[in-house]
Formats: sequence, structure tokens, C-alpha cells
Amino acid sequence: MVSIKSDREIELMRDAGKILALVHNEVADYIKPGLTTYEIDRFAEKIVKKHNATCSFYHLYDFPGNFCISINDEVIHGIPSKNVVIKDGDIIKIDGGVNYKGYQSDAARTHIVGSVSQEVRDLVERTKQAFFEGIKFAVPGNHINDISTGIEMYIEQFGYGIVEDYVGHGIGTKVHEDPEIPNFATTTKGIKIKKNMTFAVEPMVNLGTYEVFTADDNWTVKTCDGKASSHYENTIVITDNGPEILSLI
Repeated sequence: MVSIKSDREIELMRDAGKILALVHNEVADYIKPGLTTYEIDRFAEKIVKKHNATCSFYHLYDFPGNFCISINDEVIHGIPSKNVVIKDGDIIKIDGGVNYKGYQSDAARTHIVGSVSQEVRDLVERTKQAFFEGIKFAVPGNHINDISTGIEMYIEQFGYGIVEDYVGHGIGTKVHEDPEIPNFATTTKGIKIKKNMTFAVEPMVNLGTYEVFTADDNWTVKTCDGKASSHYENTIVITDNGPEILSLI
């Protein structure tokens, strides 16, 4: 069942989104070669706690970190580790959520570290743009598949692989709520979009194949061809005038 949020609930989600946006902005300035993904995770956690909030992903489905930190061909769900060191030429996906007074936000960013090929830079920028192309259709009266189709139509011109095994979702008091929001067109329209629905829209796009697999740690999802993957996500609320992005400041 898809929930319609009250104005008060949306305000709390707006607060959670602002905190998460601050985290992503500060992490962007913090990341550099030589840091471990564990250090990045702890840095982000401290910012969340400073704002009297908690990390939504901590122990969610028994996930062992505060944020998912995935590198290069890792798509999502990378476990922060003291043994994984950031290097020049890496792209780092930071995906996480903030729980503020019982309400959630969820957002992901892909960061470029140092000298990265133009091909990969384009992938990162186009994945981000795919989010904005998709949410153009996140308006009352449209359907979920309109968002999905908007994302696919933008991405398909570049020949990239759109991850199909993982999708966007509703969000509210739980990180993952109905409905699912694919990043590719489906044969069904999906639910009709209504004012005060809240979604996490998150294109996951691979430089090569769309196919992915889960590594031996039972968490980290990687591309099957070893090519780079990019991820961009925000929490949005549907208004009469279209989507408001809650996790950007």
C-alpha cells in the first residue's frame, strides 16, 4: 500500500533530507586518496549524529555499516572496510539514509577521485541527469512507469546498461515502502501518482552490461563485466507543482 503523507510528516522528512544532504556535501569535500571506506563511513556517521539523527542503513536487513560505499565496478551495497583504500582514478558511490524523529531520507552520490577517464566522467554525469529526466514525470495524475520510461529514454541513447535487479522505492517511516520504481520502462503503468506521496528515485547505470551479481560477502553488488557503475538518488515529495527534492540543499 502506498501512503499519502501529512504536511507534518513531510516536514519531518524534509528535515531528514536536509541532514542527509549535508552529509553528502561534507563527504564530497572529505574524500581523497589514502582514506579507507571505513573512515569515510565513520566520518558520515558523526555528521548524522551531530544533528540528533541516526543512520537508516545501520543494521537494516543486518547491513554491517552506516552507509553503503561501493567502488568502480561495485554497483551498490559495498560494506565499509578498513582494508579498502581509496585510490586516484576511483569512483566512489555513497548511498545512505537518515532517520530523523522516525522519518526517513535516502540519497546516493557518485564521487570522482582524481584522474578518471572521460568515458567514466560522462557515465557519472549522465546517471545524475537521468534522475532529473525521470522526475520530470513525477507529477499528480501520471503513473510510476512514466518516471521509469523517462529515465530509460534518456539513458538508452548512450548504450549503457540499466540495472534491473534493483529499483527505486517509496519511503516514509520505513526506508523501503511501496511502490517499486524501476529505472526502465515496464509493461504496466504502476500506481497513479498523487500529491504528498514520497519516493526515492535512484538510477543505477553501468558502462557496459546491465547484468550484476552479488559478491561473496553476500552484500556487494558488482557488474558482471567488471566495468564501472554509477548511482544517483534523491528523496522526493510530490506537490501540485511537481516534485520537490528533499535531499538537496
